[in-house]
Amino acid sequence: MHRLDRSRRSLAIALSALAGFVDASGFVANGGYFISFMSGNSTRMAVNLASDMRRALVPAGLILGFVLGVALGTAVAARSGPWRKVAVLGMVCALLSLGALTHGTVVAQGALVLAMGALNATFQREGEGSLALTYVTGALVKAGQALGGQKVPGAGAGLALWLGLVLGGVGGAAMGLHYPEAGLWLGAAWAAVATLAAIRITRQ
Repeated sequence: MHRLDRSRRSLAIALSALAGFVDASGFVANGGYFISFMSGNSTRMAVNLASDMRRALVPAGLILGFVLGVALGTAVAARSGPWRKVAVLGMVCALLSLGALTHGTVVAQGALVLAMGALNATFQREGEGSLALTYVTGALVKAGQALGGQKVPGAGAGLALWLGLVLGGVGGAAMGLHYPEAGLWLGAAWAAVATLAAIRITRQ
């Protein structure tokens, strides 16, 4: 994160906020299951396996969908050359739009979790590294290491990602509680704007 220039760093923070937005709105709609936070779903699956194995199918399906989304995004990025960000974000936008169109169905859940998995493939280039956008535990670990006196490059930038995720989550929860369908369309529009920003960055 700290190695990115200002425009790419701003894009990363905006995308982390998008992940928080979609995850929080999905959490509200799905009765406590996550769209992009797979550590949480893994814990839910473990608890369900110990109490009611049939209920474990829901988090297991979400985890599988997320992994497939990462794989899909990685494959698209690898085949798109310098336009990989545009290609990946365009796909994310299409999947979020499908989720909005099929709101309240299993198809919508699948589209949203695929989109959040694919989002993590946005920054995959030698020199940029592979930047996680939908989970920020690593950023908090770095912040703790810095507080403990260790010299940790990028600790502040990681906290910016975390803050973006939290603020996006606040907005997503509010939309999910009061305007769930409109919230999905807002997420798709957010991804569309990010795609346009990626086009501009690529042309620079």
